[in-house]
Amino acid sequence: MMKALQYILIAILIASATSCEKFVAVDPPITELAESAVFVSDKTATAAMVGIYSDMNAYNYTFANEITMFMGPFSADEFNYEATAALLLEFKNNAVQPSNTYNGLAWSGPYNYIYRCNAVIEGVNASTTLSTAVKTQLLGEAKFLRAFCYFYLVNLYGDVPLILDTDVLKNTNLPRTASAQVYTSIIADLTEAKSLLATAYPTGGERTRPTKGAASLLLSRAYLYTGNYASAESEADAVIANANYKLLASADINKVFLKNSTETVWQLQSVNVSANKNTWEGYNMTPSNTAAPVTNFRLTRDTYGLVNAFETGDLRKSNWTGSWVTAAKVTLTYPYKYKVQSNAAVTEYSMVLRFAEAYLIRAEARIQQNKLALGKADLDVIRSRAGLPALALPASIAAGMLQVEKERRIELFAEWGHRWFDLKRWKSLTGDATKSRADDILPLSKTTWKSSAALMPIPAEAITSNPNLVQNPGYN
Repeated sequence: MMKALQYILIAILIASATSCEKFVAVDPPITELAESAVFVSDKTATAAMVGIYSDMNAYNYTFANEITMFMGPFSADEFNYEATAALLLEFKNNAVQPSNTYNGLAWSGPYNYIYRCNAVIEGVNASTTLSTAVKTQLLGEAKFLRAFCYFYLVNLYGDVPLILDTDVLKNTNLPRTASAQVYTSIIADLTEAKSLLATAYPTGGERTRPTKGAASLLLSRAYLYTGNYASAESEADAVIANANYKLLASADINKVFLKNSTETVWQLQSVNVSANKNTWEGYNMTPSNTAAPVTNFRLTRDTYGLVNAFETGDLRKSNWTGSWVTAAKVTLTYPYKYKVQSNAAVTEYSMVLRFAEAYLIRAEARIQQNKLALGKADLDVIRSRAGLPALALPASIAAGMLQVEKERRIELFAEWGHRWFDLKRWKSLTGDATKSRADDILPLSKTTWKSSAALMPIPAEAITSNPNLVQNPGYN
């Protein structure tokens, strides 16, 4: 039964991969995808892996696009939502219910991809006919993507079930695993992925499949989040030294999010291009008419809002945001990192990992190790590209971390929930060990904020189907 389930799933993966010819040229009839054939051919085995990437970006409002993009910005202090949509407003109000559909997709989506990665790992390991090069690459990619999914699960929900095989009967009833153990698995997967993956991109210049650089960048982030600052610095060093990547010049700041830009470490390729879509981010957040723009995703503009956090002359505000003035003379601002709302020519891909984060990670890791001048220098690289002057040398680690906090907020806004995760992982400046930076910041603009909202609720459907899952505090 388990083998049948596994290979039915692999057949689905290959079917999805065949709809995206840029990923891999293979189109076998599904009726021919017998168990023994999936991991015999390099082409079909590769299709099983790249089909996951295709599915990650094939549909709107899924984990790997809109859901991750709005959960974090709404939950933190980046976005307002200006329409009446109760499920989205739950994130803005930090009052997400276990029955929230989008929260359910943020849970089920990663676990779906994790199961597929586990199937690839098992299938590749069992194969005796795949070429060594393909076998090595696919194992690296599957380990990378499994770690990527667990990174988001553990940061959204805390302790989560750690599933590392395709035994459905066993895994259906697994209890939650301590987040520290999940991070251990993430770091182990990424360390192995880094040793297996190629340095060069394997699809003819397209940056849509993970490489050694992607593994190093995500590994440096995992080390940073777990307080291993020396290792975080070392892995960020490796990314910054990688000749595949460079920061674009100030004059080219609007080219950062183009497909295959030199700042791309890993992107998801445009898959569903009906109605001339490029990315789901651009389709949903960018106005269709820039002369009279209307978009429901708007940057917060209260005293502590994101609009007011930009310094005068910051090129990120003038290039990565757009605005319009209402009839009531109110200026409203929207995220404009992606420029294409609708265009037949595909010029933008969804950015998942980008080079600038390596400088921000290394800056924070260095400052946390009291390497204040070196950390400031990394922040100044990011600021210089944004047209801003160098920072003053911070007098202490605490002062340096405030500089890090500001630069991360401005550089990474509207991308993959960075601000939300940062506020939750940093300690409160009050000295209260039970509080996070979110407890310092969010009550300033959210009168209903409570600490328990730092973790999303385990979805009601998951609780119902698995009696061994225990709900997060504050949602019972």
